[in-house]
Amino acid sequence: MVKEIKIQNYKSVQDLTLELGRINVLIGANGCGKSNILEAIAFGSAAVDDKLGNEFLSSRGIRVTDPIWMKSGFDKKASKETISLNLNVNDEDIFLLIDNDNKSFSEWKVIRKIEDLKIDKDNLDLLLDGKIDLAKFDSLLKKNKIEELENFLIYAPENTFLRKFEEESQIEPLGIRGEGLFKLLSVMSQETPEEFQEIIENLELIDWFEGFEIPKDLVFTERRIRIKDRFLEEGLQYFDQRSSNEGFLFLMFYFALFISKYTPKFFAIDNIDASLNPKLCIELIKILTKLSKKHDKQVIFTTHNPAILDGLNLNDDEVRLLVVSRNKEGHTKTKRITPTIVPEGEKPVRLSVQFMRGYIGGLPKNF
Repeated sequence: MVKEIKIQNYKSVQDLTLELGRINVLIGANGCGKSNILEAIAFGSAAVDDKLGNEFLSSRGIRVTDPIWMKSGFDKKASKETISLNLNVNDEDIFLLIDNDNKSFSEWKVIRKIEDLKIDKDNLDLLLDGKIDLAKFDSLLKKNKIEELENFLIYAPENTFLRKFEEESQIEPLGIRGEGLFKLLSVMSQETPEEFQEIIENLELIDWFEGFEIPKDLVFTERRIRIKDRFLEEGLQYFDQRSSNEGFLFLMFYFALFISKYTPKFFAIDNIDASLNPKLCIELIKILTKLSKKHDKQVIFTTHNPAILDGLNLNDDEVRLLVVSRNKEGHTKTKRITPTIVPEGEKPVRLSVQFMRGYIGGLPKNF
């Protein structure tokens, strides 16, 4: 698992350290930097995988723009500095210094990659600040593929891609907008039927749902699934994904993502609450927490819906709630919310209520 991430000089993130659990929820005002945090991690993932071209960055969920705008804009000097990422993965440190000369059509490059290097913190800070000659460390640099990090994607599924099943994924098995879902479900139905059945069982969270199937004669000829509505009359109770409600399709995507052995071990979902009823959001987070532990997945969610918070058990150290905001200088910062002790005889205040009342931060302050 990825335990800690330090990000420097990426968009609104000037200098930020995150300590992660298995389930991590970022909540905060619009424009506070939640997506920038996810992008910085995806940027590091692309660097580890040696794929820093714009087409690869976009397919990971990064909003690509001119290099000068990808770097921190709080100081003009920052445009000439590197983006620095320090990631602790499975108790091993990975240090990435990524740069671009800001010229037309120039690509990003990993200018130094220092992994498993035994160096004390003071010298490391000097190294990252450019005060130690990096050349003498070149002989110690090595390639170390780490699956948890190199496959990191920012998923933001869209209704069109989930409903039509027409687009193939640029990154298999699932693209960031939902591309490739039909193929993944088809493969799971044949190669891992127990996982396919687990998706069906979790979809029973929807009261009208009574199962779905992929007709064997259509797997490779027509991209369609048969969904059964238990309230409809026999002979009419099956319909396909084109007629399904949007929330059901999002749930099907999320369960496939968390259950399948083919999907990444570490990923993010931007706006997990999209198209979902608030009460459904609460139950979904509880289910995804269980699935993440069962199938060894680590995830970062972003949300604007406080209902998501009521699905979190903050007494579980693997579950983290991080409120994101910008300080007086405009830098993106985070604050971990820990469970509060409720005085005897008093009822606990739900996290959603605490958020809306401004107790834990993360709300706009200008109105």
